[in-house]
Amino acid sequence: MRLHRLTVTAFGPFAGTERIDFDLLSAAGLFLLRGATGAGKSSVLDAVCYALYGELPGTRRSNGVRSDHAAPGVRTEVVLEATLGGRRLEITRSPEQWRPKKRGTGLTPEKAQTLLREWAADAGAGEPGWAAVSRSHQEAGEELTRLLGMSREQFCQVVLLPQGDFARFLRADSKQRADLLGRLFDTGRFEQLERWTAELRLRHEREVQGGRQRLHALAARAEEAAGPLAGPGWDTAAHRPGEDAPVGEVLAWAAMLRGTAAERAESAALRLAAAETGRAAARTRLERQNALAERQSRHRLAQRERLRLTDLAARSAPERARLEAALAAEAPAPLRAPHRAALAALERAEAEEVARRAELAARARAADWSGPLGTADEVRAAEGVLRAEVGRLEAAGADEARYRALLAERAELTRRRDGADDLAADSRRWLDDFENRHERLQQDREAAREARAGLDQLDARHQELAEQRKSADRHLRLLADRTGAEDAVRALTDAAQAARQRTLDLQERRLAGMAAELAAALAPGAPCRVCGSPAHPAPAEPSADQVTAGDERRARAAQHAAEDELAAAARHLSALTAAAAAAEAAAGGHTVDELTAGIHALTGRRNALLHAAERWLPLGQQLERLERDGAAHREQLRQAGEQSARLTGQLGALAAELATLEERLATVRGDAPSVAARTAAVTALSTATTALLDATRATAAARAHRDESTGALRRAARAAGFADLAALDAAVLPPYELDVLRGTFKQLDADLELAAAQLADPALRAAAELPPADAEPARAAAARADELLARAHSAHDQARRRVADLARIGRELAALATELAPVLDAHARISRLSALLAGAPAENALRMRLESYVLAARLEQVAAAASRRLLRMSGGRYTLVHSDGLVSGNRRSGLSLHVVDAWTGRERDTATLSGGESFFASLALALGLADVVTDEAGGMPLDTLFIDEGFGTLDENALEEVMDVLDSLRERDRAVGIVSHVADLRTRIPAQLLVRKHRTGSTVHHTTRENA
Repeated sequence: MRLHRLTVTAFGPFAGTERIDFDLLSAAGLFLLRGATGAGKSSVLDAVCYALYGELPGTRRSNGVRSDHAAPGVRTEVVLEATLGGRRLEITRSPEQWRPKKRGTGLTPEKAQTLLREWAADAGAGEPGWAAVSRSHQEAGEELTRLLGMSREQFCQVVLLPQGDFARFLRADSKQRADLLGRLFDTGRFEQLERWTAELRLRHEREVQGGRQRLHALAARAEEAAGPLAGPGWDTAAHRPGEDAPVGEVLAWAAMLRGTAAERAESAALRLAAAETGRAAARTRLERQNALAERQSRHRLAQRERLRLTDLAARSAPERARLEAALAAEAPAPLRAPHRAALAALERAEAEEVARRAELAARARAADWSGPLGTADEVRAAEGVLRAEVGRLEAAGADEARYRALLAERAELTRRRDGADDLAADSRRWLDDFENRHERLQQDREAAREARAGLDQLDARHQELAEQRKSADRHLRLLADRTGAEDAVRALTDAAQAARQRTLDLQERRLAGMAAELAAALAPGAPCRVCGSPAHPAPAEPSADQVTAGDERRARAAQHAAEDELAAAARHLSALTAAAAAAEAAAGGHTVDELTAGIHALTGRRNALLHAAERWLPLGQQLERLERDGAAHREQLRQAGEQSARLTGQLGALAAELATLEERLATVRGDAPSVAARTAAVTALSTATTALLDATRATAAARAHRDESTGALRRAARAAGFADLAALDAAVLPPYELDVLRGTFKQLDADLELAAAQLADPALRAAAELPPADAEPARAAAARADELLARAHSAHDQARRRVADLARIGRELAALATELAPVLDAHARISRLSALLAGAPAENALRMRLESYVLAARLEQVAAAASRRLLRMSGGRYTLVHSDGLVSGNRRSGLSLHVVDAWTGRERDTATLSGGESFFASLALALGLADVVTDEAGGMPLDTLFIDEGFGTLDENALEEVMDVLDSLRERDRAVGIVSHVADLRTRIPAQLLVRKHRTGSTVHHTTRENA
């Protein structure tokens, strides 16, 4: 990690913007941060910490970083440029703060902001520059913490070394040192290895535990399957191995159970064979008794059935007579349906005649008919008269149609006249408001014309403000360039002064060694250019660092080059200053924000005028349209008046013709509402007379057919043996009832035949002659034999299942034993390894974890590197050593530090050092830690360190030793910043940063030892 530049604005004691060039300060390796108490020296370190972590050192909150001296409009911000992990980064942070409102008065909150950028060879358009990485607080913080490899607390302890905390790492316990060293040296992989072995051990333990659970579950199943193998007194559970028994013991116990079960199965098979023989004999005796009882029972049932059927046949004689009569009635049955149809047809014809006569009476009343309609002849006479009346009415229908057409025409003419009157009224109303609307449109169009004229003036003013804003933007860019040019001039001034000083130093050293330079030019026998003597008895010898004329010329050339470069930079700065002043004048003295606000206001006014001006053309079009509409409405008013007068005349002519037709039609229709209605009534009456005559003829025909059908049926009934039609109707049965009777008597006859056949069976007759059968003793003996056989089967099946279950469980136990063998072996190995890596006392005498062991090696390197500097600082008295001795309690060991006192030869705790001794011991330790981290291939190089106070505890000799050690850091290209009040340091350290405090806020200044 190397810091390059820091810019703070409104931060801590700094009211304005202060810039710190760490590259300039670090050029000599050491630089001093000095200033009065409270000026803000530590605030510079606070700003570095805030930029990297977004928080202040210690317990202070980041929302208190804003300077109380800053103006309300100045935004608090910290910008740090640094190289982290080989990447050039720029971190910009600003805390949550209050700023003035852009509109109105008062303050408004502004959220905290973070911007992380990286210098890239191609930042866009193929040009190098800053490329944004993240604007997220969290993402930027995670990336910076990853690159730094330290938390905020660790950074403050190792890099910043704040006031009062020099000895924290020196006196930290093993756990605190492990946390810091683990982050610095990236030993997380060893901690991961510890966790991995522990997790692997747990997995193996779970596998072993699961295997043993499966083993005991199988043993329990074997115990359950075995049951009481050896009879009463045998306890299978008592012989079962314990939970911790070896796998082989469990296998032997299971084999013993299988052997005993096989013996019990053979005995059960013998008992089953004997039970099956006894059951077969008992079944044979029972079957014989059951067969005799069945034949005797069938004979008795046949006797009872024959008696029952004979009695049933005697009681069913009347029903058999009904069946015979119904069968005789089937001969005339085909004539019954036509006879019924003739009766129904006559009934329908008579009903139709009555209906037609009623309809005729109703039609006569509707037609106002007064003639006679009682007899058929009267109906025929009325039919002729009505036909003549219908012809006369149809002739009058043409007049009525003409009358209706004239009525429709009158309605249409009236509608058209009313429409013309409505159009005339609409036009008069529209023309009444025409003048007012015409005047308003003319006024609006005049206003739009004036707005168009004002747009040109606003456009000119807008162009003027835009040019001024470009000048203001250029002024800001030139100010930024001027700041860079000022920094360059200051740096080149320092470089020119250094070159001039080197030239003077070389001149002095050359003059001091001029005798040796002249002696080098002497030749034997040649006169000396100083004294003229040809003898040169003791010429001066050149020193090892003799300065030559060439050295002086090169130094003077470097001085002139530096002065030329400084002059060019000064000219560039002057040109930038003049250009900035010209840009500011071109901007009229206004800022970018002021000009932007003016442009926005002008744009608003222009938009309003533009809206008004854009209405000029539409308003003209509306005015033309209004004038056209006025002419159209005046023409419409004239045409509507003419049309209304013409239609009124046509309506008068129609009224006369309608009156004539109305008088003629009234005579024809009589009391009917219309000729059509009178025609419909007379036509309906004529149709009704015709229908009645047709119905009368149909009734006479149906009556004749009925008489013919009745005679034919009566003759067929007498032929079948029935006296009359009533007797025939009484004998007829419904088809369903006839089928039932026929089936009943057919079944009765069949049952009588079956009963007689059974009683004639020789086997049944022989069984009936024997004594009654008694099957109960044989049935009881068979039941006992069945019970014995069932018990024998159950015992045999149980024994076979026990043998099969124990065999299957035995195979599962053997497979599980084979499966568990490598698991148990691996568990034993990984348990010992995990205990060793975790520092368990049983496997690790030092109780040192693997990560602690690795960190202990790093701590040995740190102690060795620190001791080289501590020996110089302490005048050869003290060295630091790493201790892996055991500590009290259950705490882990391996990261302890002791100090060895060369004066006493004793090793003691670092807490016994005095204040000054603790300072240079902790300083040496911090520097040694930085050396080891830098040398570590996977570590984070710490190229910039800060030491905040502590030098006041050193005497003059100790301070001299410490300064020699710090000065040696330049060999490793490392920079160390010292924050101190010690006056002696001002003369020892050339590069200095002076922090001055004022009533209006502190400022920083780069200075050197000469102008301090």
